[in-house]
Amino acid sequence: MLIRKPNPLTGTDIPSSEITPKDTWLDRRKFITAAAAVGAMSLAGQRLSSLLSPSEPVHAAGKLDTVKSPLSTTGEPPTAFKDITTYNNFYEFGTDKGDPSRNAGGLPTRPWNVKISGLVKTQKTIDIDTLLKLHPLEERVYRFRCVEGWSMVVPWVGYSLSELIKQCEPLPNAKYVQFISYFSGKVEKWAPFGYNWPYSEGLRMDEAMNPLTLLTVGLYGDVLPNQDGAPVRIIVPWKYGFKSAKSIVQIKFVDKQPPTTWNDQAANEYGFYSNVNPNKDHPRWSQKTERRLGLPFYAQRRPTLMFNGYGDFVASMYNGMDLNKNF
Repeated sequence: MLIRKPNPLTGTDIPSSEITPKDTWLDRRKFITAAAAVGAMSLAGQRLSSLLSPSEPVHAAGKLDTVKSPLSTTGEPPTAFKDITTYNNFYEFGTDKGDPSRNAGGLPTRPWNVKISGLVKTQKTIDIDTLLKLHPLEERVYRFRCVEGWSMVVPWVGYSLSELIKQCEPLPNAKYVQFISYFSGKVEKWAPFGYNWPYSEGLRMDEAMNPLTLLTVGLYGDVLPNQDGAPVRIIVPWKYGFKSAKSIVQIKFVDKQPPTTWNDQAANEYGFYSNVNPNKDHPRWSQKTERRLGLPFYAQRRPTLMFNGYGDFVASMYNGMDLNKNF
């Protein structure tokens, strides 16, 4: 059972009402609202990429009703919306950090279905609107740490993945959960060759059931922008960012460790577990420090926290494991 604890760094939890930089965010929402009325914008929900400057992210505003979450485990101020949505890893839409915000506008997010398959009582397909109503949406402020050494603090919106898993009724021999991302081969013109698309990720069942693992449908109170994994992704805050699969179209329950894209690509660099660990360096760079985006240059560099600072909630899952071997 997960017990709510204050942030060990600050001794406090950040209230949901205080996590948004109000002036910047409200100004941006006014702009998007005005832009939506310009001309005859075809269908509701279409991305406003043609009205935004190249430096602005592709995003269609869609306010989500949220409740306060006891699992916002950081008291740090969130990274600005612009930084979260213009500095992304989403290789299907380009390998440069700015590529996804420029190229992901063609990702079709409605209609959207997620197939539930594998070792479950009943295989089924769930549409995105059903997922949105399955459980009250919570706003959770999580640290997000990329394996490349940069980090953010993001106010995600969603609910514990365990709520969906319980609805899926996995069989007793289901030991892992695999996530398959969208890939049509048509809108991902920037996807590099040599990867086994579609993108695949996976978690051990106890990791997937941990209350911190978030089925994520939004950020900053709105629907997810395409470049951040619209319309549904997971967030696993104690692991490096590539473990948090984007734009999920299939959730599969399996009895053996599933293949995962980056582990298949370079197993010596990207382990299946990929827990944030300052004591286990990447073969090509140190993981002892990280660079927090959105801060002045002199304030960006900081020590990397074991399990990204969430050890009180997750460390017990790895008791007895050699985390240098099981990385």
